[in-house]
Amino acid sequence: MKKTYLIVFGTLAVLTLLTVGVSYLHLNRAGAITVALLVAGIKVSLIAAFFMHLKFEKKVIHGIFYTALFFVLILLFLILPDIGF
Repeated sequence: MKKTYLIVFGTLAVLTLLTVGVSYLHLNRAGAITVALLVAGIKVSLIAAFFMHLKFEKKVIHGIFYTALFFVLILLFLILPDIGF
């Protein structure tokens, strides 16, 4: 189990470095936001699965988590047009 946590930690560190590296590419705003959201989504899923132990929980907890995630995504996509203006 300790090895798994270290692998996840290393992956999170690499993804953080990737995020910082992408910031130096000077992408356009939409590209930078897309890459940042993609990397952040991967990092959140790793943290939730391993450090919050959702990978080992029962289906009820998964349902609650994915329902909350669904509503967060709806709210995110509702405010994205406001960010562009």
